[in-house]
Amino acid sequence: MSRLFGTDGIRGRANVDLKPTLAQALGRATVQALVPAGGAVLVGRDTRRSGDMLVAALVAGVTSMGADVHRLGVVPTPALAFLTGKGPFQAGIMVSASHNPADDNGLKVIGGDGMKLDDAQEEALDDLIWRADEFVGPSNAGLGRDIDAQATVDRYLEHRIGLARRIHSGLRVVVDCANGAGGVVAPAVLAATGASVEVIFDAPDGANINLGCGATAPEALARRVAEVGADVGFALDGDADRCVAVDERGHVVDGDRLIGMLALERLRRGALAGGTLVVSVLSNGGLATVVEGAGGRVVRTPVGDRYILDAMLVAGAGLGGEKSGHVIVAEHASTGDGVLTALEVMRVLADAGQPLSRLAAQVPLYPQEQRAVHVRHKDQWQADGPLAAAVRSAEVELAGRGRVLVRPSGTEPALRIMVEGEDGARVLELADALAALAAERLH
Repeated sequence: MSRLFGTDGIRGRANVDLKPTLAQALGRATVQALVPAGGAVLVGRDTRRSGDMLVAALVAGVTSMGADVHRLGVVPTPALAFLTGKGPFQAGIMVSASHNPADDNGLKVIGGDGMKLDDAQEEALDDLIWRADEFVGPSNAGLGRDIDAQATVDRYLEHRIGLARRIHSGLRVVVDCANGAGGVVAPAVLAATGASVEVIFDAPDGANINLGCGATAPEALARRVAEVGADVGFALDGDADRCVAVDERGHVVDGDRLIGMLALERLRRGALAGGTLVVSVLSNGGLATVVEGAGGRVVRTPVGDRYILDAMLVAGAGLGGEKSGHVIVAEHASTGDGVLTALEVMRVLADAGQPLSRLAAQVPLYPQEQRAVHVRHKDQWQADGPLAAAVRSAEVELAGRGRVLVRPSGTEPALRIMVEGEDGARVLELADALAALAAERLH
């Protein structure tokens, strides 16, 4: 059977690829794999209209196997992870497609420790989903209950507000909630720092999540920051596990620069656990150069915040992230948390007394080009002789002065190509040439 799980859970077009029957099967499989008799599963969702449909199917699946479901309603993914880890839950399931368009949706399973499942656990769960109808559930008296747990979100909110109150900030902030789940918590948490907070794109209607707003489209936020003369802007994605920052000039700050800024600040005060920063293979070489030059160590992982966290645990690192805006601060979270990232940036700004543009400029970046080429055979690209030869040739040309990374997307039928090097014009040429060849050969 083909694997259902991608880089970040199961995703697809709601009611087309991702149907209620699949959500119900996942609910049954999750109980079978992770939840003992009499246990409980925490379930949350973002603001997509299909969320109600998929939550209802999950509730049916979980309760049919004798476990209780505690429904949080609309909540950020990091809040679900935080609350699952605090118990008394053996698993959590988030209904969200994160930064994807509203027509998509997804299912992310969180273990009882508040962390995303590893590859082996997902493979086992994948196998169980296909056999979910075979499982024998209890009779009426043993069925699970459907419990409204919206008030439980206050535990996450109180924790983050507690962190915010340690920051004494007079900053003027604009936050873009992407018409998603972040609007439930972000305004209150950021305001607890003492900042003046303007909130935009916080009117979800079930169809406008991530539409022209949020972490994947921060242009409107950038314009607003410049218009009102704000000190900083933050754009969340649909489930608020990402954060993209905008500086006081209205310029979007590269995600690697943001991570580097946080790492350098921690290195300066001896607070970067293990002296180590964990990033993905996509992070810019300039980030690694500046962190290592400041006495730190950089560890690279495959793409995906769960791989970042795994490496952080092995290395004893306290900070890790991806250039897309996923940042993990291990002392407070087991997953990316856009609101927490915003707090970290505000803390650094308040302590330094310098604008974000100046602090971010501490991290020089090498020219880098990325392409997503939609193809039919993304997993077999190395079997194509001409494409594999072209990639090897580019690697030889850039040896010691850059790098090439080609990988199948974990979330869509696409091949992702990244070229990085000192010569921006040549990097652009190589990226375009490889992308064109991939489109021709793997169509």
